[in-house]
Parts: sequence; C-alpha cells; structure tokens
Amino acid sequence: MPRMLRASRPDRAARALLRLVNLAQRAASADGMSLRRQREVWRIVALAMGRRPPVLHVIERTIDGPGGPIAMRIFVPTRAQSPRPAFLWCHGGGFIVGGLDTGDSICRHVALAADCITIAVRYRLAPEHDLRACREDFLAALEWVAGNGAEFGIDTTRLAIGGDSAGGNISAAVAQEALRRGGPALRLQVLAYPATDLVKEFPSLVENAHGYFLTLDTIEQIKRQLGNRIEVGDDPWLSPSHSRDLRGLPPALIVSAGFDPIRDDGLDYGERLRAAGVPVELLHYAGQFHGFLNFDAVIDASRDALQRIGDALAAAFRDDGAVDRTVEIADVPAAQPSALTGTVGEMLSTTRFTWIALERYADTFLGLLAPRTTRATRHMLRPLFAPARLVRHSVARRIDRLAAQQTHPRP
Repeated sequence: MPRMLRASRPDRAARALLRLVNLAQRAASADGMSLRRQREVWRIVALAMGRRPPVLHVIERTIDGPGGPIAMRIFVPTRAQSPRPAFLWCHGGGFIVGGLDTGDSICRHVALAADCITIAVRYRLAPEHDLRACREDFLAALEWVAGNGAEFGIDTTRLAIGGDSAGGNISAAVAQEALRRGGPALRLQVLAYPATDLVKEFPSLVENAHGYFLTLDTIEQIKRQLGNRIEVGDDPWLSPSHSRDLRGLPPALIVSAGFDPIRDDGLDYGERLRAAGVPVELLHYAGQFHGFLNFDAVIDASRDALQRIGDALAAAFRDDGAVDRTVEIADVPAAQPSALTGTVGEMLSTTRFTWIALERYADTFLGLLAPRTTRATRHMLRPLFAPARLVRHSVARRIDRLAAQQTHPRP
C-alpha cells in the first residue's frame, strides 16, 4: 500500500478545480438533470479540459458487435515503417455516461507517449442495457482487433487494454475473460481508479464522501439509475475482484488518487493481483481526485500520469520485463507560508485555472457550433494570445511542481 493514502489537502491545481466544481454542483444538482443532459455535460467537460494533441490520423470505424454496431476511434500517432502495437481504451462514466469524445484526449496522449496505435471503444451504456453488455462489447472489440488489426498497421501479437473508473472495471473483467478463453494475449492491463467490486463499500467511500468531484451523492444517484442492473454484482464478470483465481493475468498498471471515494477498491485489487503473483506498478497520486486524467489541460498530475502510462505501455510492448513497484506522486512539499503568501498563492492558482477554463470552454463550444470558422479564428488569434500564455506558463512553473518517490520495493 502507499505510505500516504491521502495528502493533507488536494494538490494545488486540484484545489483550484474543485473550488469551481463544488460551486457548480451546489448550483445545479445532477438529480434534476436528465440522463441525456448528464451525458452531454460530461462530453463537453472532457472535450474542454483535455488538451487533445494532434496525431497523424484519426480513423472512425464501426464493427459488428454482440448487441449491434460498436463504434471505435483509432488514433495513429505518426508514420511508421512496420506494424505497431495497439492499446484499447475503455472510457469511464459510471456505466451510464461517456463515449468516444470523453476518452479522446487520453487516447491521443497515450498514442504519442507509447508510440502505439490507440483505440477508443464505445460500448452500450446502462440503464438502457444490462451491465454485461458493456464488457461484451469491449471483449468483442478486442477480439476484432486481434483478428483484423493488421489492416490498420497493428502488430496483433502486442496488444494491451485499459480504462478508467467503470472502464477499469470492464478492462479488468475482460482481461480475466481473455485469459480464460486462451486469448487474445495481453501485454498489460491499465486500470485507472478502477471500480472492481460493485458490492463492497470501502473506508475511502466515507473519507472522501463529499467535495472531491465524485461524491457519495453521485454514486448513490448512479446506483438508482442502474436499478436492478447490479443485483448480481458479486459475479466476477461484473466485479473482477471476486474472481477466485487471479493467477496468470497480464501485468497491471494501476493509477489511484488519494481523494477518491473508490480509492481503496483499486488498491485492494492491486494487492490481490500481487498476492496471486501478478506484477503491479501502482502509481498513487495522494493529492488527486477521481477522474483527474480527463483534466490534463489544467492539472499537471494528469499529464504526468498519462506520460507514465505511455512509458509503461512502451516498455511492455518492448518486452522489457514486468515492473512490480509503488510510486507515489504529489505536490512538492513547500515551506509553511505566511497567511498572506498562502492566500496570494491560492488566488493565483484559482485565477489561472479560471482563465484557462473559460478560454477552453469558449473554444470548445465554438468548435462544436462552427468548426471551420473556429479553426480559422484560432489560427489568426494565436499570435495575440501568445504573451498571455507565456505569463500563464511562467506562473504554472512556479506553483505546479510534482515529486515522485518509489516506496515499494525500497529503492
């Protein structure tokens, strides 16, 4: 387990984001929002708060699935002379929201960092569909890539899967099922703050119940929307941690966050994997919250995590050997500031975050409404915004500093 499960307070950039998120959540409860509206809100948030770096090609493809068409978005990072490995990404969203757009930024970053082809998969959502449908779709996508990936320049002997939150649950279940079926063979499973047990309630659920993006109220609301979809949540196909035998599974990279209500779920699954002889690289961000990977435009820990995920995938695809370790990453401890210095620092951080957020939301909305006009305008205005961005980056370098320390095994 990490030496520090939860920092004394969230990292600086996370604090700035959470201040505004908490204000917004108090102003508009999700309970009064239709499911369709919830899905659209999360889509806009993910598009605005993710940096979405350019890649060589983005290919939209639809395949036949067990319950109808499965949409996939294939990210090709750069030109290559030989087939490259592939990483399939399963988005989060409590099984009820999310889609190709909400995983877009994550997939772009990982494709570039790992120099692999990354594939976002859209699965059937609850409550319209049973919880088994999402994992059936993701497994079908994996099997399709293993059988047909060569047409996209994929080396189908080097595959990995991963997902965040509900997507981590699905990825863990599919990794188990792929092993049981005898393939496709996986080099790595990436599980970001996964929900691997849909039955048990862990201590972190009480510790981080309110104020940290994913709240107990939100979890209860998701359960109400799922209704009877999780009545058999102790089935390993739904709750992978309930599997009696985890031996032989592919090595895992687990990302956890200190201020996450389901933090202990992912940590528990990591310990179960290690006990079964499965190597686990645990990246623990003690000052972060559930869902932070989607906010790489404003949170440096997100960029750090995406780079580390890419590095781990690249190593796995090279056959460098599985890594079993715990690395803890958080803000650099600072000297105790005076009350005035601390207040000024918090104001700078919040102002910077608000500045970036407003700019990105405006750009995102304009891009959705008038994509051609927005691209042209963005190109013309880029020189005008350059001085302001230089100031912003200068401030960021002063206030955003992460420290990483390996705590298991002892270096």
